[in-house]
Amino acid sequence: MTAVVETVRDRARRRAVPVLVGSQVLGGVGVASGIAVGGLLAEQVSGSTALSGLAQTATVLGAAGLAVPLARLAAARGRRPALATGYALGLLGAGLVVLAAVVGSFLLLVTGLLLVGGATASGLQARYAATDAATPQTRGRALSVVVWATTAGAVAGPNLSGVGGSLGRALGLPALAGPFLLSAVSFAAGAAVVGLLLRPDPLLAAGGPVASGARPTVAATLRTVLALPAARLGLVAVMTAHAVMVGVMVMTPVHLGHGGASLQVIGVVISVHIAGMYAASPVMGWLADRAGRVPTIALGVGLLAGSLVVGGLAPADARGWVTLSMLLLGLGWSAALVAGSTLLSESVPAGVRTSAQGTSDLVMGLAGAAAGAVAGPVLATGGYPSVAVAAAVLLVPVVILLGRGARS
Repeated sequence: MTAVVETVRDRARRRAVPVLVGSQVLGGVGVASGIAVGGLLAEQVSGSTALSGLAQTATVLGAAGLAVPLARLAAARGRRPALATGYALGLLGAGLVVLAAVVGSFLLLVTGLLLVGGATASGLQARYAATDAATPQTRGRALSVVVWATTAGAVAGPNLSGVGGSLGRALGLPALAGPFLLSAVSFAAGAAVVGLLLRPDPLLAAGGPVASGARPTVAATLRTVLALPAARLGLVAVMTAHAVMVGVMVMTPVHLGHGGASLQVIGVVISVHIAGMYAASPVMGWLADRAGRVPTIALGVGLLAGSLVVGGLAPADARGWVTLSMLLLGLGWSAALVAGSTLLSESVPAGVRTSAQGTSDLVMGLAGAAAGAVAGPVLATGGYPSVAVAAAVLLVPVVILLGRGARS
């Protein structure tokens, strides 16, 4: 029996990462192509610039709200149905967004964007699926390769906006609805890849829990995570890095605009930031496996702090320094996310692992949404340096936890 189990686990280990990489690219194209025009479509449908920011907020909140239900589905039935369901919800959401653009309903648009967050949630939970059947020595690298695959989608998605617009006009739809047609196709393909090819299921092959009876609530899961020092550090590192990254990233285009930067320059700066977030993730996974999870988290915090110093001191027209700051911001997020997610996943009991992973994504999403919402008033009140200072304050808890770990 042991030999049979090992054979199934080995097959899952070999197949899981390539399949997850494929679904991640497809899902990433769908999410990014929608994000690129979501704010513009929200402004067009609502007739209000003030409401345009709700597009991104709705997607973030949708991803956060669906993280726990999808994690519970994974615990009950495995990763394959959970990930496929997330992409299917994204498909439904993209369809509702197209319908909202046709009928001019802002409420329907927001509902659709909330469901598009299901695809984002599946993309986030795919990184945990990569660790299910991996060995302890390769968990960080397996997780990081799946994160890295997001690079292709994040780069290709926005560049397909023009194609999507042409498609929408050709079909007699509003041009801004076209990219969401491409999103729908991408989400359908992502669900098909996971549903058909993620066999054997990595969570089930690893003997990981198929829940029966009562499942841990979010509150109970949080109590379990916070009671374990390593898991607590992993959760706080992921949450903090995401809040810092979102809070600074969403205000950087505004800051550059105040310095007279063109849309093209702003696009290049954000592209460098995205490259830092995803392209270097395999390096961060290798470091997490070789140097350790905690030192890699410390590296991430150091990179984030360096980014805040460089960006906070740089004037808006010093575009080279701002670009360096955004690169460091992306690299710091990558190191903290990869190492923190790996540390959290392996530090909790098997019975609450999938629940802890879903709760982590919930907390991460809420922290990012809150930071993004607060960053605007902070920028308006004290300028970009104040955003950097506020973000630096967010780093204090994880620095304290790292210090306690070093002393112990």
